[in-house]
Amino acid sequence: MKKFIVIDGLDGSGKDTQVRLLAEMYEKQGRSVTVRSHPCCDNKFGRKSKQALLKTGKVNKIKATVYFGLDAIRSVVKYTHDDKVDVLIFSRYILAVMYLPDVINTIVYKIVVFVLPTSDCMFFLDVSPEESLRRMDSRGEETEIFENIDSLRENRLKSQKFTYNWNVIPGDDAAEVISEKIITKCLESDRLLS
Repeated sequence: MKKFIVIDGLDGSGKDTQVRLLAEMYEKQGRSVTVRSHPCCDNKFGRKSKQALLKTGKVNKIKATVYFGLDAIRSVVKYTHDDKVDVLIFSRYILAVMYLPDVINTIVYKIVVFVLPTSDCMFFLDVSPEESLRRMDSRGEETEIFENIDSLRENRLKSQKFTYNWNVIPGDDAAEVISEKIITKCLESDRLLS
């Protein structure tokens, strides 16, 4: 793997849209791109995380986060050493630790960033909770455990503890504006690596 990119943010921040636009840009360059959108449905950890996300209560919040972490670790193990992958893009990655109780989330984050790969192309789409909720409502999908205004507000504040070394992009902007910022940073990083 030559390039590792992460797009993260609250639900409704536009992660999947940005991942798609970025993947298309790299594919047009002739690069082999693999995208992992967590939780993934192709393994038991991702499926269990998704099941817990559709339930309520503290236990399901912790289950969703733990299974999510195992799903992301599985993706790291499976794809970061694959010689056929030029560009690996994760939609959602290590910021799920913010959903853990405050007592342990910072400690777990520090361990995770020490153990798992990071890069200079890790982006947090900082969408306002109101815009996030508006976007989610327009999708017409089943509501997950963290998809309510109070949880979105709380988790946006929590995210600030973890995104100090990320590229924070205003997420309320138009998709094209966000994409331009992400692509510019990724291409700049590519030039530095070559």
